[in-house]
Amino acid sequence: MKKFQKLFTGKPVIAMVHLKALPGTPLYDGNLDSIVEQAWADLSALQEAGVDAVIFCNENDRPYELTVDQASVATMAYVIGCLKKAIKIPFGVDVLWDPLATVALAAATGAQFVREVFAGLYASDMGLWGGKAAEALRYCKRLSRDDLVMFYNICAEFSSPMDTRSLQERAKSVVFSCLADAILISGPRAGEPPMLDHVIAVKNAIPDTPVLINTGVRHETVVEMLKIADGVIVGTALKYNGITWNPVDPDRAKKFMNIVNQYRGSKAQNG
Repeated sequence: MKKFQKLFTGKPVIAMVHLKALPGTPLYDGNLDSIVEQAWADLSALQEAGVDAVIFCNENDRPYELTVDQASVATMAYVIGCLKKAIKIPFGVDVLWDPLATVALAAATGAQFVREVFAGLYASDMGLWGGKAAEALRYCKRLSRDDLVMFYNICAEFSSPMDTRSLQERAKSVVFSCLADAILISGPRAGEPPMLDHVIAVKNAIPDTPVLINTGVRHETVVEMLKIADGVIVGTALKYNGITWNPVDPDRAKKFMNIVNQYRGSKAQNG
């Protein structure tokens, strides 16, 4: 909780900067400059809208790998490096779906937090998927980045957990045994929300650890979600036409944050 609270004040809205497909992946269009240009435009729109933080992620590198190619990490570091002077808010990174690559990218770019599936065992679209919390935390130590705020996604998208314990029991265990700084609750896919009953159950199980909603946050639901969770991560709702793969729509982003700020203002007035 202390590391999270040191980085964020209140309940943050963390927005996604989804990079275009990277070199070596099936959807790469051969234009490296366009990756930087799109990331710059998305970052600018999100910061102007007033989000609290951003995550840089290789969302378009479908189908995803569990051990990414070196070119993916190198390209993401290059893109973030091109934008670094323009980043005015806390930022995190997520290399889907490779915990060690994510930590390496954070060390290279100076990211303050990381998001990944660090723990658990899943049957997924990518095959059998196992977390690497022990390796990732030791890697943080070796890279002198044990200050990183570690966001543990315990409801991995595109998969089903092989662990038969309840979600809240898994959350308690991950905080205890894997040293999670924050827990993320996701829906089944990007852009789809989790069941709020699940979020409430996890919050009750780990009251001293931040619990954030990781997917499916929309304009019409963000206030309800912020009343329950300790923050939200949003991507799809801020894109043109609400489509995950589209660029950020500045108007949608501003409308979203206007809703959030109205809620924050009313909450402050009411004590």
